[in-house]
Amino acid sequence: MKETPLTQEHINLGARMMSFAGYNMPVSYSSINEEHLRVRNNAGLFDVSHMGQFFLSGEDSIKLLQKISSNDASKLVVGQAQYSCFPNSSGGIVDDFIAYKISDFEYMLVVNAANIQKDYDWIQKANTFNCKLTDRSDEFALLALQGPKAADILAKLTDVKVDQIPYYYFAKGTVCGKEDVIISATGYTGSGGVELYLDNKDAVHVWNEILEAGKEFDISPIGLGARDTLRLEMGYCLYGNDIDDTTSPIEAGLGWITKLQKEDDFYSKKIFQKQKADGISKKLVGFIVNDRRVPRNGYDILDETGAVIGKVTSGTMSPCLEIPIGLGYVNKSHAKSGSELGIQIRNKVLNARVTKLPFYKKED
Repeated sequence: MKETPLTQEHINLGARMMSFAGYNMPVSYSSINEEHLRVRNNAGLFDVSHMGQFFLSGEDSIKLLQKISSNDASKLVVGQAQYSCFPNSSGGIVDDFIAYKISDFEYMLVVNAANIQKDYDWIQKANTFNCKLTDRSDEFALLALQGPKAADILAKLTDVKVDQIPYYYFAKGTVCGKEDVIISATGYTGSGGVELYLDNKDAVHVWNEILEAGKEFDISPIGLGARDTLRLEMGYCLYGNDIDDTTSPIEAGLGWITKLQKEDDFYSKKIFQKQKADGISKKLVGFIVNDRRVPRNGYDILDETGAVIGKVTSGTMSPCLEIPIGLGYVNKSHAKSGSELGIQIRNKVLNARVTKLPFYKKED
C-alpha cells in the first residue's frame, strides 16, 4: 500500500487504518459518530493527501480544460475554483474534480485518488493543444480543516485573512511558517472550512501545529469514515458509488455543472443536450428509511407493487438526524419528493421516502 506523509502520525494517534484507493488511510480515531459531530459542531482535521493534482499549463490550457470539463471554466478568475466532471464519450462520467485557476495560463485539477492514472490518460488523449499536462500528485499533501471553528484555528497560524476568502476561492500564503501554501475555501463536509495544499515535506509540521492550535476549539483528527457520513448528509456524490462511467451528470442531479450553453464543444455535449430536451429515465434521489436498518450500496429499490425500480448507491445512519439515509437511482416517475419506496434488505422490505437534498441543514 502507498502511504501519505502523515501515515505514521495516524498510527501514533491510534487510528484504525485500512486500504483505500491503494493507500493506507485512517478510517477513524475514536468513533465515526463522535468525529462526525466534532466537525459539525467544532472542527476536525482530515488527511486527504491521497487525492491527485494535475497541472495544465500553456497558452492553450483553457482550450483543453473546456474540452474535457462539463462546466464552463472560461468564467473563472485567477484565485477561483470550480467543481466539475470529465464526461466520457458515451454520456457517463470519467471522474469529478475541482479546477483551480492559478493564472491565465495555468490550472490545477484535483482528482480522486482511485482515478489518478485513468484521469491522466483521459486528459492526455484529449490534449491536442499547446498545453502541458503534469501529474504532481506525489508532491502535494492535502489537509482538510473543516467545521465552524476552522477559520478561527487557522487564523492563529497564518497572516492570510482566512475568513475573507469567499466560498470556492483560494489564496496563497504562509501557514505555520511554511510558504506557498494554497488555502482553499472548499471541502466535502458541508460545515465550512478550508483545504490546504502544501509540500509533502511540510505536512507533519503543519498537521501537528493545527492540532495544537485547535485544542482550545476542541479539534480532533478525523478519518475517512466520518468524511463519508458528512458528505452523505449533504447529498454530495461519491465517485464509484453515486456517479461512474455509466451515469450522466444530468441523471445525477449535476446539471448545474453541465453548461450546455458554453460555446466550446466538450465530450458528450450532444448526449446531454438530448437528455435535457427529451428527459431522462432515471434520476439520483435522496431518501430516508422508516427503520433502524441501514441501506447499502447495491440494494434493490422497489415501487409499491414490489417491482424493482432502482438501486441504492450510498447509505448510512445519519449521526445528526439519527435515521438511516441513502442515495439511489430510481425511475423518473418515482423521483419526486415524497414518493414512497421500498428498500429490499435480504427478505425484508423497508419503507422509505424520497426527500429533498441536503438531508442535513444547519437549522436542524
